[in-house]
Amino acid sequence: MSRNRSLAVVLAVGLVALSPALMAQEEVLNLYTARHYPTDEALYAGFTKQTGIKVNRIEGGEDALLERIKAEGANSPADVFITVDIGRIWRADQAGIFAPTKSALLEKRIPAAYRDPRDKWFGFSARARVIAYNRDMVKPGEITRYEDLADSKWRGKLCTRSSAHPYNLSLTASMVNHLGEAKAKAWVEGVKANLARDPKGGDTDQLRSVAAGECAIAIANQYYYVRLMRSSKPADRKVVEKVAIVFPNQGDRGTHMNISGGGVLKHAPHPDAAIKFLEYLASDQAQAHFANGNNEWPAVPGVKFDNPALASLGDFKSDEINVAKLGQAQPVAQQLADQAGWK
Repeated sequence: MSRNRSLAVVLAVGLVALSPALMAQEEVLNLYTARHYPTDEALYAGFTKQTGIKVNRIEGGEDALLERIKAEGANSPADVFITVDIGRIWRADQAGIFAPTKSALLEKRIPAAYRDPRDKWFGFSARARVIAYNRDMVKPGEITRYEDLADSKWRGKLCTRSSAHPYNLSLTASMVNHLGEAKAKAWVEGVKANLARDPKGGDTDQLRSVAAGECAIAIANQYYYVRLMRSSKPADRKVVEKVAIVFPNQGDRGTHMNISGGGVLKHAPHPDAAIKFLEYLASDQAQAHFANGNNEWPAVPGVKFDNPALASLGDFKSDEINVAKLGQAQPVAQQLADQAGWK
Protein backbone atom coordinates (compact mmCIF):
# COMPACT_ATOMS: atom_id res chain seq x y z
CA MET A 1 0.00 0.00 0.00
CA SER A 2 1.38 3.41 -0.93
CA ARG A 3 2.18 5.95 1.78
CA ASN A 4 -0.53 8.35 0.50
CA ARG A 5 -3.14 5.62 0.43
CA SER A 6 -2.25 4.49 3.95
CA LEU A 7 -2.59 8.05 5.19
CA ALA A 8 -6.03 8.35 3.56
CA VAL A 9 -7.20 5.15 5.26
CA VAL A 10 -5.97 6.35 8.66
CA LEU A 11 -7.74 9.70 8.24
CA ALA A 12 -10.97 8.02 7.18
CA VAL A 13 -10.92 5.67 10.18
CA GLY A 14 -10.21 8.62 12.47
CA LEU A 15 -13.16 10.61 11.12
CA VAL A 16 -15.49 7.66 11.60
CA ALA A 17 -14.28 7.29 15.17
CA LEU A 18 -14.65 10.98 15.88
CA SER A 19 -18.07 11.53 14.28
CA PRO A 20 -20.14 10.22 17.24
CA ALA A 21 -18.22 12.50 19.57
CA LEU A 22 -18.76 15.45 17.26
CA MET A 23 -22.43 14.65 17.03
CA ALA A 24 -22.67 14.41 20.81
CA GLN A 25 -21.17 17.86 21.10
CA GLU A 26 -23.71 19.43 18.72
CA GLU A 27 -25.96 21.75 20.70
CA VAL A 28 -29.61 20.88 20.23
CA LEU A 29 -32.97 21.60 21.80
CA ASN A 30 -35.80 19.09 21.55
CA LEU A 31 -39.09 20.96 21.60
CA TYR A 32 -42.54 19.42 21.97
CA THR A 33 -45.05 22.09 20.99
CA ALA A 34 -48.81 22.32 20.65
CA ARG A 35 -48.54 25.69 18.92
CA HIS A 36 -49.43 25.12 15.26
CA TYR A 37 -48.78 28.57 13.83
CA PRO A 38 -46.63 28.63 10.67
CA THR A 39 -45.33 32.05 11.67
CA ASP A 40 -43.55 30.45 14.65
CA GLU A 41 -40.92 29.13 12.23
CA ALA A 42 -39.26 32.53 12.53
CA LEU A 43 -39.03 32.05 16.31
CA TYR A 44 -37.02 28.87 16.00
CA ALA A 45 -34.81 30.25 13.25
CA GLY A 46 -34.10 33.32 15.36
CA PHE A 47 -33.10 31.20 18.36
CA THR A 48 -30.73 29.07 16.27
CA LYS A 49 -29.19 32.13 14.65
CA GLN A 50 -28.63 33.79 18.02
CA THR A 51 -27.33 30.77 19.94
CA GLY A 52 -26.20 28.19 17.38
CA ILE A 53 -28.51 25.66 19.04
CA LYS A 54 -30.50 23.53 16.59
CA VAL A 55 -34.22 23.14 17.35
CA ASN A 56 -35.67 19.68 16.80
CA ARG A 57 -39.42 20.17 16.87
CA ILE A 58 -42.26 17.72 17.45
CA GLU A 59 -45.73 19.18 16.91
CA GLY A 60 -48.97 17.61 18.02
CA GLY A 61 -52.15 17.98 19.99
CA GLU A 62 -51.82 19.04 23.62
CA ASP A 63 -53.21 15.83 25.10
CA ALA A 64 -51.22 13.58 22.75
CA LEU A 65 -47.94 15.34 23.50
CA LEU A 66 -48.56 15.25 27.24
CA GLU A 67 -49.32 11.54 27.13
CA ARG A 68 -46.19 10.97 25.07
CA ILE A 69 -44.02 12.81 27.60
CA LYS A 70 -45.53 10.81 30.45
CA ALA A 71 -45.06 7.52 28.59
CA GLU A 72 -41.44 8.31 27.69
CA GLY A 73 -40.67 9.09 31.31
CA ALA A 74 -37.00 9.43 32.19
CA ASN A 75 -36.09 8.41 28.64
CA SER A 76 -37.93 11.29 27.01
CA PRO A 77 -35.81 13.30 24.57
CA ALA A 78 -38.01 16.37 25.13
CA ASP A 79 -36.41 19.42 26.71
CA VAL A 80 -39.30 21.91 26.57
CA PHE A 81 -43.08 21.61 26.33
CA ILE A 82 -45.03 24.57 24.94
CA THR A 83 -48.82 24.76 24.72
CA VAL A 84 -51.69 27.22 24.62
CA ASP A 85 -54.14 28.04 27.43
CA ILE A 86 -53.42 27.97 31.14
CA GLY A 87 -55.74 24.99 31.61
CA ARG A 88 -53.51 22.82 29.46
CA ILE A 89 -50.37 24.13 31.14
CA TRP A 90 -51.94 23.45 34.55
CA ARG A 91 -52.79 19.86 33.58
CA ALA A 92 -49.23 19.33 32.38
CA ASP A 93 -47.94 20.71 35.67
CA GLN A 94 -50.30 18.44 37.62
CA ALA A 95 -48.80 15.51 35.71
CA GLY A 96 -45.41 16.42 37.21
CA ILE A 97 -43.54 16.89 33.95
CA PHE A 98 -41.95 20.31 34.61
CA ALA A 99 -38.74 21.09 36.48
CA PRO A 100 -38.29 24.28 38.52
CA THR A 101 -36.40 26.82 36.41
CA LYS A 102 -34.39 29.44 38.21
CA SER A 103 -33.74 32.36 35.88
CA ALA A 104 -33.29 35.94 37.03
CA LEU A 105 -34.07 37.07 33.48
CA LEU A 106 -37.42 35.28 33.37
CA GLU A 107 -38.39 36.50 36.82
CA LYS A 108 -37.58 40.05 35.77
CA ARG A 109 -39.20 39.95 32.34
CA ILE A 110 -42.36 37.85 32.78
CA PRO A 111 -45.05 39.47 34.98
CA ALA A 112 -45.98 37.58 38.13
CA ALA A 113 -49.53 37.05 36.82
CA TYR A 114 -48.18 35.06 33.87
CA ARG A 115 -45.79 32.64 35.60
CA ASP A 116 -45.94 29.83 38.08
CA PRO A 117 -45.16 30.94 41.64
CA ARG A 118 -42.85 27.89 41.86
CA ASP A 119 -41.07 28.77 38.57
CA LYS A 120 -42.17 25.60 36.77
CA TRP A 121 -43.79 27.31 33.78
CA PHE A 122 -43.93 30.75 32.17
CA GLY A 123 -46.35 32.54 29.87
CA PHE A 124 -44.77 34.14 26.81
CA SER A 125 -47.80 35.60 25.03
CA ALA A 126 -51.16 36.86 26.25
CA ARG A 127 -54.67 36.62 24.84
CA ALA A 128 -57.78 38.53 25.86
CA ARG A 129 -61.22 36.87 25.90
CA VAL A 130 -63.44 39.62 24.52
CA ILE A 131 -67.13 40.11 23.83
CA ALA A 132 -67.99 40.61 20.17
CA TYR A 133 -71.25 42.23 19.11
CA ASN A 134 -73.21 42.98 15.94
CA ARG A 135 -73.02 46.74 15.32
CA ASP A 136 -76.62 46.80 14.03
CA MET A 137 -78.09 44.81 16.90
CA VAL A 138 -76.22 46.14 19.94
CA LYS A 139 -75.50 49.73 20.91
CA PRO A 140 -72.00 50.73 22.08
CA GLY A 141 -71.86 50.52 25.85
CA GLU A 142 -74.88 48.22 26.05
CA ILE A 143 -72.73 45.30 27.19
CA THR A 144 -69.57 45.99 29.18
CA ARG A 145 -68.95 43.11 31.61
CA TYR A 146 -68.73 39.33 31.51
CA GLU A 147 -71.51 39.35 34.08
CA ASP A 148 -73.75 40.94 31.41
CA LEU A 149 -73.55 37.76 29.32
CA ALA A 150 -75.96 36.16 31.80
CA ASP A 151 -78.48 39.03 31.69
CA SER A 152 -81.89 37.87 30.48
CA LYS A 153 -82.01 40.76 27.99
CA TRP A 154 -79.69 38.63 25.83
CA ARG A 155 -81.97 35.57 25.89
CA GLY A 156 -81.45 33.63 22.65
CA LYS A 157 -78.79 36.09 21.42
CA LEU A 158 -75.45 34.63 22.55
CA CYS A 159 -73.12 32.42 20.51
CA THR A 160 -70.15 30.55 21.92
CA ARG A 161 -68.07 27.46 21.42
CA SER A 162 -68.27 24.48 23.79
CA SER A 163 -68.05 25.09 27.52
CA ALA A 164 -65.52 22.25 27.66
CA HIS A 165 -63.05 24.09 25.44
CA PRO A 166 -60.10 25.33 27.52
CA TYR A 167 -60.70 28.95 26.49
CA ASN A 168 -64.19 28.91 27.99
CA LEU A 169 -63.16 26.78 30.95
CA SER A 170 -60.53 29.37 31.83
CA LEU A 171 -63.08 32.18 31.56
CA THR A 172 -65.50 30.28 33.80
CA ALA A 173 -62.65 29.58 36.21
CA SER A 174 -62.04 33.32 36.30
CA MET A 175 -65.67 33.87 37.27
CA VAL A 176 -65.32 31.25 40.04
CA ASN A 177 -62.28 33.08 41.41
CA HIS A 178 -63.83 36.53 41.27
CA LEU A 179 -67.47 35.83 42.14
CA GLY A 180 -67.29 32.71 44.25
CA GLU A 181 -68.76 29.35 43.30
CA ALA A 182 -72.41 30.19 44.05
CA LYS A 183 -72.51 33.34 41.92
CA ALA A 184 -70.44 31.70 39.22
CA LYS A 185 -73.02 28.91 39.09
CA ALA A 186 -75.78 31.46 38.53
CA TRP A 187 -73.68 33.11 35.83
CA VAL A 188 -73.13 29.82 33.99
CA GLU A 189 -76.86 29.08 34.14
CA GLY A 190 -77.60 32.53 32.71
CA VAL A 191 -75.11 32.03 29.88
CA LYS A 192 -76.69 28.68 29.04
CA ALA A 193 -80.16 30.23 29.02
CA ASN A 194 -79.03 32.99 26.65
CA LEU A 195 -77.55 30.73 23.95
CA ALA A 196 -78.90 31.34 20.46
CA ARG A 197 -77.98 27.78 19.44
CA ASP A 198 -76.08 24.78 20.71
CA PRO A 199 -72.37 25.55 21.00
CA LYS A 200 -70.39 24.66 17.90
CA GLY A 201 -67.30 25.67 15.97
CA GLY A 202 -64.33 27.78 16.97
CA ASP A 203 -63.98 31.43 17.84
CA THR A 204 -63.90 32.55 14.21
CA ASP A 205 -67.20 30.77 13.66
CA GLN A 206 -68.73 32.76 16.54
CA LEU A 207 -67.58 36.02 14.95
CA ARG A 208 -69.08 35.01 11.60
CA SER A 209 -72.36 34.10 13.30
CA VAL A 210 -72.50 37.55 14.92
CA ALA A 211 -71.85 39.21 11.55
CA ALA A 212 -74.62 37.14 9.96
CA GLY A 213 -77.09 38.14 12.68
CA GLU A 214 -77.50 34.58 13.94
CA CYS A 215 -76.64 36.01 17.34
CA ALA A 216 -76.13 39.51 18.68
CA ILE A 217 -73.14 38.79 20.92
CA ALA A 218 -70.39 36.18 21.22
CA ILE A 219 -67.25 35.33 23.16
CA ALA A 220 -63.90 35.05 21.36
CA ASN A 221 -60.19 35.56 21.80
CA GLN A 222 -59.05 38.88 20.36
CA TYR A 223 -56.50 37.43 17.94
CA TYR A 224 -59.22 35.72 15.90
CA TYR A 225 -60.79 39.13 15.34
CA VAL A 226 -57.42 40.66 14.40
CA ARG A 227 -56.82 37.86 11.90
CA LEU A 228 -60.01 38.89 10.13
CA MET A 229 -58.89 42.52 10.27
CA ARG A 230 -55.62 41.61 8.55
CA SER A 231 -57.21 39.30 5.99
CA SER A 232 -57.34 40.21 2.31
CA LYS A 233 -60.50 38.14 1.77
CA PRO A 234 -63.64 40.26 1.16
CA ALA A 235 -65.78 37.91 3.31
CA ASP A 236 -63.46 38.40 6.27
CA ARG A 237 -63.46 42.15 5.83
CA LYS A 238 -67.26 42.16 5.85
CA VAL A 239 -67.24 40.39 9.21
CA VAL A 240 -65.08 43.15 10.66
CA GLU A 241 -67.40 45.80 9.22
CA LYS A 242 -70.36 44.15 10.97
CA VAL A 243 -68.71 43.22 14.27
CA ALA A 244 -67.12 45.27 17.06
CA ILE A 245 -65.46 44.01 20.23
CA VAL A 246 -65.52 45.01 23.89
CA PHE A 247 -62.77 44.54 26.47
CA PRO A 248 -64.98 43.61 29.44
CA ASN A 249 -64.82 44.79 33.06
CA GLN A 250 -62.79 47.93 32.47
CA GLY A 251 -64.50 49.55 35.44
CA ASP A 252 -63.39 46.91 37.91
CA ARG A 253 -61.02 43.91 37.71
CA GLY A 254 -60.15 44.15 34.02
CA THR A 255 -60.40 41.81 31.05
CA HIS A 256 -59.77 38.08 31.49
CA MET A 257 -56.39 37.09 30.06
CA ASN A 258 -54.98 33.73 29.07
CA ILE A 259 -51.48 32.70 28.03
CA SER A 260 -49.44 30.54 25.72
CA GLY A 261 -46.40 29.18 27.50
CA GLY A 262 -44.53 26.24 28.90
CA GLY A 263 -41.47 25.10 30.77
CA VAL A 264 -38.37 22.96 31.02
CA LEU A 265 -39.13 19.27 31.41
CA LYS A 266 -38.05 17.26 34.44
CA HIS A 267 -36.01 14.79 32.38
CA ALA A 268 -34.69 17.30 29.82
CA PRO A 269 -31.43 15.94 28.33
CA HIS A 270 -30.33 19.49 27.45
CA PRO A 271 -31.46 21.64 30.41
CA ASP A 272 -29.04 24.49 29.70
CA ALA A 273 -30.29 24.81 26.12
CA ALA A 274 -33.87 24.60 27.42
CA ILE A 275 -33.36 27.54 29.78
CA LYS A 276 -31.69 29.53 27.02
CA PHE A 277 -34.73 28.87 24.82
CA LEU A 278 -37.19 30.10 27.45
CA GLU A 279 -35.07 33.19 28.03
CA TYR A 280 -35.00 33.77 24.29
CA LEU A 281 -38.82 33.62 24.19
CA ALA A 282 -38.81 36.47 26.71
CA SER A 283 -36.52 38.62 24.55
CA ASP A 284 -37.80 41.72 22.77
CA GLN A 285 -37.24 40.01 19.41
CA ALA A 286 -39.32 36.93 20.24
CA GLN A 287 -41.95 38.90 22.12
CA ALA A 288 -42.52 41.18 19.14
CA HIS A 289 -42.89 38.09 16.97
CA PHE A 290 -45.86 36.83 19.00
CA ALA A 291 -47.63 40.11 18.22
CA ASN A 292 -46.54 40.44 14.61
CA GLY A 293 -46.94 36.79 13.65
CA ASN A 294 -50.00 35.62 15.55
CA ASN A 295 -51.75 38.76 16.82
CA GLU A 296 -51.08 37.92 20.48
CA TRP A 297 -49.86 40.47 22.98
CA PRO A 298 -46.32 40.17 24.31
CA ALA A 299 -46.27 38.93 27.88
CA VAL A 300 -43.39 41.30 28.61
CA PRO A 301 -44.69 44.84 29.20
CA GLY A 302 -43.54 47.64 26.95
CA VAL A 303 -42.28 45.56 24.02
CA LYS A 304 -42.69 47.39 20.71
CA PHE A 305 -44.21 45.52 17.79
CA ASP A 306 -45.29 46.23 14.21
CA ASN A 307 -48.90 45.09 13.94
CA PRO A 308 -51.14 48.11 13.26
CA ALA A 309 -54.32 46.01 13.42
CA LEU A 310 -53.53 44.69 16.89
CA ALA A 311 -52.36 48.11 18.05
CA SER A 312 -55.60 49.66 16.79
CA LEU A 313 -57.52 47.80 19.50
CA GLY A 314 -56.01 50.28 21.94
CA ASP A 315 -54.96 50.04 25.56
CA PHE A 316 -57.14 48.29 28.12
CA LYS A 317 -57.05 47.14 31.72
CA SER A 318 -56.25 43.45 32.10
CA ASP A 319 -57.10 41.17 34.99
CA GLU A 320 -53.97 40.70 37.12
CA ILE A 321 -55.01 37.46 38.81
CA ASN A 322 -52.26 34.85 38.63
CA VAL A 323 -53.35 32.54 35.84
CA ALA A 324 -52.36 29.49 37.90
CA LYS A 325 -55.58 30.08 39.86
CA LEU A 326 -57.53 29.70 36.62
CA GLY A 327 -56.03 26.27 36.11
CA GLN A 328 -56.80 25.22 39.65
CA ALA A 329 -60.46 26.21 39.29
CA GLN A 330 -61.06 24.41 35.98
CA PRO A 331 -62.52 21.22 37.47
CA VAL A 332 -65.10 23.32 39.31
CA ALA A 333 -65.76 25.32 36.13
CA GLN A 334 -66.44 22.14 34.15
CA GLN A 335 -68.72 20.82 36.89
CA LEU A 336 -70.78 24.01 36.86
CA ALA A 337 -71.11 23.90 33.06
CA ASP A 338 -72.19 20.26 33.17
CA GLN A 339 -74.78 20.96 35.84
CA ALA A 340 -76.21 23.85 33.82
CA GLY A 341 -76.33 21.81 30.61
CA TRP A 342 -73.91 24.16 28.80
CA LYS A 343 -72.52 21.63 26.36
